[in-house]
Amino acid sequence: MSEVVSGVVAFVVGPEAAAMPRIARAPRLTQAAGELLRDVDIVNERGERQAICLPQERPLTISLNGHELVTLMTLGAAPELLVLGYLFNQRLITRATTVESIAVSWEAAFGIARVTAACDFVRIPDAAPVPDAAPFPGRVAPAALGCGQGATYLALMGDIDSITLPPTEAARITQATLLQVLDTVSRHDDIHRVAGSVHSCALFQDAALWIAIEDVGRHNALDTITGWMLLHGVAGGDKTLFTTGRLSAEMVIKAAMSGIPILVSRNGVTALGYDIARRLTMTLFGRAAKGRYLCYAGAERFDPA
Repeated sequence: MSEVVSGVVAFVVGPEAAAMPRIARAPRLTQAAGELLRDVDIVNERGERQAICLPQERPLTISLNGHELVTLMTLGAAPELLVLGYLFNQRLITRATTVESIAVSWEAAFGIARVTAACDFVRIPDAAPVPDAAPFPGRVAPAALGCGQGATYLALMGDIDSITLPPTEAARITQATLLQVLDTVSRHDDIHRVAGSVHSCALFQDAALWIAIEDVGRHNALDTITGWMLLHGVAGGDKTLFTTGRLSAEMVIKAAMSGIPILVSRNGVTALGYDIARRLTMTLFGRAAKGRYLCYAGAERFDPA
């Protein structure tokens, strides 16, 4: 842990979530959370030296049944859940019980997540075998390092009409609840307050925080929430998802795959994200902070009074 700041938390589990049991035949997971912060010396605008913290970004290579799949750049606060959610959101698995185990280990600045899954139920792309040794810089796969990956969108659009979200009368949000959500997330951003340079996502049921996660990318944060939902068999129909990142097409699709009908972003909404949300009857709030917000789509789920 950083010598400058201690006690910061990047993964928060609320009381309702903490009481949720894991599903039957849940995958076996290690608990290999990495160090969150690193101290560095910098020079400020006055020419003075001072110590500050940086988020401890590191590569995590996913090995699926012994084959290298992809390398994700992550803070590593809940890497096993990140991997589980990534596999689901990339349509490589359809349920958590497909996965037998996820074992994450860190060596120096690099990590590897060894996933064992039932081959009969998983689509494994062509890839090179991963040796027993941890990955090194020359072996980091370039795939999925970007913020907008495209794979989820292409994989899902063919069967997007199979997604069914709750009707508008069954899944709603009031202005009071929305404002409570915004107030709560402002108090669960330890890494951002200390070091910046991260995104976060949070899952709510009404105004109650279930889980919150900070990571170096918004996709990582959402994949981690997806992984937690899969592990505990939690449905998304009565949930609201908050993110600090923009609501692009992929973010909207990932939320929809978990059945979440209401999305709130501190950032904005892309045109394609808007189009998909309208098609799926999802509600999108953007530019949401400090009591202000815009309802881009799905106002029929919103009670502003």
